[in-house]
Amino acid sequence: MARIAVIGAGMGAMTAAARLAVAGHRVAVYERTETYGGAVRRFERDGFGFDTGPGLLAVPAVYRDLFIKTGKEPLEACVELVQVDPSARHVFADGTEVSLPNASRAGVVAALDEALGAGAGGRWGDFLIRARETWDRTRRPLLEEPLWPNWEVLAEREPYPAVPHKRLLRTRRAGTLAEVGAWELRDPRLIALLESHALAYGLDPGTAPANAAVLPYMEHAFGTWYVRGGMRELARAVYERCLARKVEFHFGVEVTGILEKDGRAAGLELAGTEGPSVAEADLVIGTGPWRLGELAHGRELYAAEGVGPTREGMSPGRVVVCLALSGARDADAAHRTVVHTPDRQAELEAFGRGEPAALPTVVMDRPDDPALRPDDAHESMVLTATVPSQARYDWEAAGAADSFADRMVAAVARALPGLRERVLWREVRTPVHTRLETGAEGGAVPAPALAAAEGSFLRPSNSTSLAGLFTVGGWSHPGGGLPHAGMSGALVAGLIVEGPEFQGSQ
Repeated sequence: MARIAVIGAGMGAMTAAARLAVAGHRVAVYERTETYGGAVRRFERDGFGFDTGPGLLAVPAVYRDLFIKTGKEPLEACVELVQVDPSARHVFADGTEVSLPNASRAGVVAALDEALGAGAGGRWGDFLIRARETWDRTRRPLLEEPLWPNWEVLAEREPYPAVPHKRLLRTRRAGTLAEVGAWELRDPRLIALLESHALAYGLDPGTAPANAAVLPYMEHAFGTWYVRGGMRELARAVYERCLARKVEFHFGVEVTGILEKDGRAAGLELAGTEGPSVAEADLVIGTGPWRLGELAHGRELYAAEGVGPTREGMSPGRVVVCLALSGARDADAAHRTVVHTPDRQAELEAFGRGEPAALPTVVMDRPDDPALRPDDAHESMVLTATVPSQARYDWEAAGAADSFADRMVAAVARALPGLRERVLWREVRTPVHTRLETGAEGGAVPAPALAAAEGSFLRPSNSTSLAGLFTVGGWSHPGGGLPHAGMSGALVAGLIVEGPEFQGSQ
């Protein structure tokens, strides 16, 4: 039995902790804030509740596997999962609308044909077939296996089976997601639909590799799911599973360094009101590879790996606007509506400059959940937009947050007339809040790992050059997103329990 110290109580860290405790290890989690869940948070006021992190869950099998492997109670005995239908309503720049059925290729094809014209659904359906092939090629190395020692194979090869495109007497294949849209989908509304999945993760379609096609495919193939009571309930269930497996939690504790003895991690240095203290351990798991390097006294943890992803502070963040509304929720309202920008080129150019868009794409979540509203005469709504992190834009400048929130509300009002008259109050949350709650540099939000592009969209491996030190969570392999966080915990647990020969889940 090993003593294992875990830095942070995010979803990936708790997933690893639960799995390792079941394997017989003594696990202690040290979290600098006063609660668990990382970015999976809830804001509450006046009887209203709002998810300020992920609003929906894809690939619930990741968490079903966690609960099966860590106890007798399945996930559905601990939380109520609801498959939302439609998966999303899209409102495009020209006013066209379409509601896409959940996890139904035939239904999506029919809906797109009806809304956008004959042939549109067929092009999207053909794209989904190619995206499935991409998923089949990348699922194991990018989600279920530790990062290969010869990761360059993933970095060099583009797994998306692009359709040949003739241009200026040359035959080319799409190398970026933007080229997939322009050459294979063609309709600007289909392009907006495709690119919205990348933008939701802070990825620029013009630079994101073509295999980012797996992002809309995951939603299509596995459906989108809501956790009754709010997504925070999933974090609560994972936390309680950790407690049931005797994981120790220490909240309000700042880790200031990693102990090293005989060339391996040997515990944590902790800040305290009565002076620094030490928590000895046989193994250490942390979040944020760059912060881990700083805690390990500036050691370069990945020099031998060569993987060079963008530092977390340079990745985008999110602005979340929580709206407390008077009036009942429309009975036929979609859970999620994506209101696309009327000027996509301007949005992408602002994205590249590190500025919030003047006319942003906004995701509107309207959960039909009595737990999140004071009564049926009111409604809880969450608006989300991708923005530069605090490292690139000063969200603490006077008026910066409120001005952008005004633009978000105005964008959504195009799809929901009369919205502004219903607003009782609002809470605006920027990357500054994300930084305070998660510790991520600049309040950035990680994207999932992707292949090709010379490895620039890969994440550092879960093992490090310091023996006994492992890294978990969205800034590590396999990247960001709730399913990926759960898999990072499974990978770290596998590497510790089975050793370097661990080949991933079966």
